[in-house]
Amino acid sequence: MIKTRLKNNGLLLALAVVLLLVSCDKKRVFDEYREIDGSWHKKQKIVFSFEQQDTVSKYNMFVNIRNNNDYPFNNLFLIISMLQPDGVTKVDTLEYLMAHPDGSLMGDGFSDVKESKLWYKEKAKFPKPGKYVVSIEQAVRETGKVAGMEQLPGISEIGFRIENTK
Repeated sequence: MIKTRLKNNGLLLALAVVLLLVSCDKKRVFDEYREIDGSWHKKQKIVFSFEQQDTVSKYNMFVNIRNNNDYPFNNLFLIISMLQPDGVTKVDTLEYLMAHPDGSLMGDGFSDVKESKLWYKEKAKFPKPGKYVVSIEQAVRETGKVAGMEQLPGISEIGFRIENTK
């Protein structure tokens, strides 16, 4: 009976900790990840879709990258497309620094896996209410080569996050 009570108390404590951690992220509006199978093919689009009804407030948007020591470059080029509810697509080509001058990976994490929270849009408004679709693809090229990397190693997950600015 005491073991059962202790086990139940442990479960309640674990549940309380999880709820506390989830509820602390008050800025989060949207936050999802897609797993990559060890390397990111140049034609593989990572797609996120979400509903947005608020066209007045401003939001910050981020691309989250989880990579490991197999990532061979100090930067990352991404092509990010946002399809709006009215059929208009906005496309950005962005470059992000991923490693320090000594070659060590930037980002948060204690192991060889690092997570980088990369700015996509700052203080942006959504022009129309409805469904938005964000597509992300890698556009990394080796120095002196025109063709892109067929397979980009070292990327394990891609995430997309929207936060309130308040």
